[in-house]
Amino acid sequence: MTIREAPAQPATRRTAHRASPHHGRRVLMKGNEAIAEAAIRAGCDGYFGYPITPQAELLEWMARRMPEEGRAFVQAESELAAINMGLGAAATGARVLVSSSSPGISLMAEAMSYMAGSEVPLVLVNVMRGGPGLGSIGPSQADYFQAVKGHGHGDYRVPVLAPASITEAMALTADAFELAERYRTPVMILADGILGQAMEPVELTFREPPRVSADWALTGADGRPPRVVRSLHLKPEDLEAHNRHLQAKYAAIADREVRHATEHLDDADLVIVAYGTAARVARTAVTQARAEGLRAGLFRPITLWPFPSAALADLAGRVRGFLVVELSAGQMVEDVRLAVEGRAPITFTGRMGGIVPTPGEVVAALRRLWATTAPRAEGASR
Repeated sequence: MTIREAPAQPATRRTAHRASPHHGRRVLMKGNEAIAEAAIRAGCDGYFGYPITPQAELLEWMARRMPEEGRAFVQAESELAAINMGLGAAATGARVLVSSSSPGISLMAEAMSYMAGSEVPLVLVNVMRGGPGLGSIGPSQADYFQAVKGHGHGDYRVPVLAPASITEAMALTADAFELAERYRTPVMILADGILGQAMEPVELTFREPPRVSADWALTGADGRPPRVVRSLHLKPEDLEAHNRHLQAKYAAIADREVRHATEHLDDADLVIVAYGTAARVARTAVTQARAEGLRAGLFRPITLWPFPSAALADLAGRVRGFLVVELSAGQMVEDVRLAVEGRAPITFTGRMGGIVPTPGEVVAALRRLWATTAPRAEGASR
């Protein structure tokens, strides 16, 4: 971590944890390291992981910092071991972080389903790389389906948070722990190789969410009745009742926890929908398009699940068309189509294999969208 600017006013200590020596300062920091430090400052009790590019620096940061804080760090023998160690630790009520990249995340699907079924809170970071298979170590967003459609088996969902900057990734890390414990669910932070590897100036201000009373946690039954944390329900009626309970919880999350950000939508005729690194490219493309006279705006989902469908649907009657930009063959575009329900044209542009589309490519796609769509009807509401 390299200090680049003078320190800001030091933040006061809010917890018993030892303050970071650089707290309150503006520093140049790599995304993986910033997420790791944000997790520590959010009160992470235990980290379990296995090295894989492009998230290895996250594990390396935790290997140094967690012992400094007197907390648990384990480099497991595999991704399977890491996620199951995380499950066991989280079942005791500990605040747990696990991280990996795309192939490793695939190996964790079974345990994620178990945690969803047994309602064990845990934060999982996926710094996506190119695929399928071993693919490459280049940036990708091709794990969108895996993240938002359930990952493992069974009728379950997990909140998925998609940062578009290192500063936002730090803030969302604390939010992820808070959501996990509030709803007793795994939560995924979905980043990509660029966000993990890039360095940006960030101000080291952190938040530690308050602890939620875990009256379900396995802390030893001395002086109280024993507790059971499980996902197994052999009687069909019991399993159906449990699934109905889970679905009600997911409905509550979808009602309360939707997040998105917008830019230049007040007068926009064309809207780019993008998240993460693709949204950063789109932001530059919007600026270039407006300089050419194309009134473009940006809609950026922050929660990929729950997806901000209602906000997109509201836009559908007011704009000429949507352009979805992704570092994939097109996955989020399907959720955009479901939200818009045919009320406006939707096109897609993306690159694969670790290639990032340029702002110029996105502007060219906006020009094609403009040329092939009709103007809004007169009197369409803004």
